[in-house]
Amino acid sequence: MYAKLSPDLRKAIYRRDGFQCAVCGSTRYLQIHHYIHRGQGGNDSPHNLITLCSDCHALAHGINLVGHFDLTQADMEQNIIEYLADMYREEWWPWAYPWGPGGR
Repeated sequence: MYAKLSPDLRKAIYRRDGFQCAVCGSTRYLQIHHYIHRGQGGNDSPHNLITLCSDCHALAHGINLVGHFDLTQADMEQNIIEYLADMYREEWWPWAYPWGPGGR
């Protein structure tokens, strides 16, 4: 499912994440990932969005494009959780949404 984010929201997420992948630090082929996927009820709130490079984004969806990642999809999900939890420490509660990754 392709998410149509507004250009302003997309820029705000890139800016918040320092115009680099929040997991590996790459600045190439940046994309926005929904932690709780839209098809599972996730929304376009900044609390649910993270900047990932195309390789990390693919791994977040279970596809290891480059074949040399030592991470699994579960590791990637944990990295995303930790990043967003640190970013929104006081207001981020993904476990309150059982339909997120690992739920249902």
